[in-house]
Amino acid sequence: MLLVVQTLCFVALTVAAAVSDLRTRRIPNWLTVSGFVVALLLAAVHGWPELRSSLEGAGLAFGISIVLLAAGALGGGDAKLLTAIGAFMGPGRFFEALLIVGVVGGLLGIANAVRQGVIVPVLLNSYNMLKYGLTLGRRGYTRSLASPGAVAIPYGVPIAIGSLAWWFLGGVAR
Repeated sequence: MLLVVQTLCFVALTVAAAVSDLRTRRIPNWLTVSGFVVALLLAAVHGWPELRSSLEGAGLAFGISIVLLAAGALGGGDAKLLTAIGAFMGPGRFFEALLIVGVVGGLLGIANAVRQGVIVPVLLNSYNMLKYGLTLGRRGYTRSLASPGAVAIPYGVPIAIGSLAWWFLGGVAR
């Protein structure tokens, strides 16, 4: 029964965040913070091992999100949403879900760039950003969501799609 409650809360959090991000390009704090608290409370009902896993998942998600936020590749609401999702999933399952989120985000980003007719500049910028990262800033350049001409998508959508896919297909909800 507790798994059903966790699943319902998880689905409510991710769907509400995606809808909010699509409509307003924001994911409200009340949603992400309450999702985080609910995840911890539900984990605590299972006992210390589950609560520890929830805290570890949130910590991993927070650490990854802070790096992406500092690089300008992720918004604050997205970072908080990922932290709440990490609290629901724990570290191993969160990391696996994050891989799906990245693929879905990349595909949606490419589709958006094609739709806007800017796929070539986006690919060139991506190449230069990769070169910048791999050479530790000696070659290429870095851009952020705030850079002029940046193509951005409401990332709450791929976060929701990827994490829900892993929740149901990856065995979290089983």
